[in-house]
Parts: sequence; C-alpha cells; structure tokens
Amino acid sequence: MRRGEKRRGRYFLLEVLDRGDGGIARMGITVTKKTGDAVTRNRIRRRLKEALRTHAADDMAPGHDYVIVGRPEILDVSFDTLQKELSRRMSGKPNG
Repeated sequence: MRRGEKRRGRYFLLEVLDRGDGGIARMGITVTKKTGDAVTRNRIRRRLKEALRTHAADDMAPGHDYVIVGRPEILDVSFDTLQKELSRRMSGKPNG
C-alpha cells in the first residue's frame, strides 16, 4: 500500500512521504515506458536530476522521501520553469 502525499503538476507527479526520523532526505526518479523510448526517458530523467541538483535540493525537508514521476512535457518547458516548478512542489507551496 502506498502512503504519503501526492502533488500533481503539469510536468511531473511528486510523491512525498514523511518518514518521521529527521534523517537525510531521499529522492527517486521514475519515468514509465509509456512516456517514450529509452532516449526520451533518459532525457527526462537527466533534466529532472539537474534541476534538483542546481535548484530544488535545498527545498527537500529532512526525514522525507520524494519520488518524481516524469512526464514528456518536461522536454517542452524551459529549464528555468522546470527548476521553479520542482522547487515549488518540493516545498509544498500551493498553486499560483
């Protein structure tokens, strides 16, 4: 059974689970085969990893697990927009 909070967005789905231990935040990325071929899936994965590394990692709360499910729209949006959206979703801020 899945637990945690789902934060849906245009470019990805973010699932957040509070482990309650205060330890280091952990992150996983998944991109399903229905998204496209291996090259497309890897491009999506690389963009998400870089956006996280350069911008959104500081927004991850200690003691939480994050799983990002990438969507093909990630390839059509500017990198700056992707960074901001990822950061906003990580911090749990509402839409707007």
